[in-house]
Amino acid sequence: MSKPKGFEKPAGVRDYLPHAVKKLRKIENDVLHCMSRWGYRQMITPTLEYYDTVGVASSTSDQKLYKLLNNRGQALVLRSEMTAPVARVVSSLLKEEPLPLRLSYHANVFRAIEEEAGREAEFFQTGVELVGDDSPEADAEVVALAIASLQAAGVKSFKIAMGHVGFLNGLFQEAVPGLPEAQEELKSHLLSRDYVSFRETLRALNLPEVQKSELNGLLRLRGGKEICGQALELSRHPLARTSIEHLCKVWEVLESYGVSEHVLIDLTMIGDFSYYTGMTFEGYAAELGFPVCSGGRYDNLLQQFGRPIPSTGFSLKTNRILDGVSGTPEKEELPILIQYDVPRRREGLQEASRLREEGHAVVTRLTAGPEDLKVVKRLDNGTLEAEGERFGEIFTFVTFISEHG
Repeated sequence: MSKPKGFEKPAGVRDYLPHAVKKLRKIENDVLHCMSRWGYRQMITPTLEYYDTVGVASSTSDQKLYKLLNNRGQALVLRSEMTAPVARVVSSLLKEEPLPLRLSYHANVFRAIEEEAGREAEFFQTGVELVGDDSPEADAEVVALAIASLQAAGVKSFKIAMGHVGFLNGLFQEAVPGLPEAQEELKSHLLSRDYVSFRETLRALNLPEVQKSELNGLLRLRGGKEICGQALELSRHPLARTSIEHLCKVWEVLESYGVSEHVLIDLTMIGDFSYYTGMTFEGYAAELGFPVCSGGRYDNLLQQFGRPIPSTGFSLKTNRILDGVSGTPEKEELPILIQYDVPRRREGLQEASRLREEGHAVVTRLTAGPEDLKVVKRLDNGTLEAEGERFGEIFTFVTFISEHG
């Protein structure tokens, strides 16, 4: 294998240039500020975790984990998502805090990938976890906060698709009893949105035609509150019916929040992590063809860390919002340029400090001589541009501090 060139980087990672970093930090800060107004406190967890604890609990497949060994031979992983690390902290360092806990985070996460177009090995998540509340009110709170967070991030047009893992589990247990492999295959097709394969798998099963028709009807269960009633007609299984009743209550709370216009019930929805146990949802922006947020209920995850308490949450895919959503254009404040010569260096740097304390961005430059003070032209928009060999920057204002005036 040839040695990589100095400018090359591994597949799936990227460099963020200054203009992108500025936009990313604005999205991050605006969203975290929104979350804090809802009572969520920010926390930070390590980039490295033990494979046998967080790595296993994350439900990210081994093929997607970055694994390494420390100097004692212990298996570590780069965190692949944030829910499992937060669960570890809640079960240890925050064990004595009263419930429910409302926690937020912003972090880079890592997943090993095959070299496919559009797939990233490192990306950013901003999200929350609501720990210790299993009510429909809690599920509705995280959905409503996801909507508020997308708006804070500058996403103008979006829809939240909301489903329930329990409904699908109950429905398939009733319709395809004793065939767990077939049940998992059907759910796998729903996860990948491969409805053609879903119908083909269903067609190959030894089921009555009426039952096949009813299961095919699952693909049409998308819409508003009326979907709850249609779903109750589709299954008599206790788990399926209890799940739909829970989802209906979540919808009613979202109506009270005044955000149900952004939400649709999609009973083909199934979370992409196996630890989800209840309501799941994904947010789609009109500008993009893939999710910009996802979340759901995971009542069994904390039990793996010795603290069996219910939890729900979501995360925004922050870099997807950065790449694909224009948001609100932000007027960039150009820096002030202060040029000075050696005799008046102190005066020039003191003036720069004063302006920075007032909140301005300031660039300083030592001039080579009197002739170097005339390297500025005024642009049509009123700004000034330095034209010297070393400078092509644009400034809002230029100050000359020189013994030559």
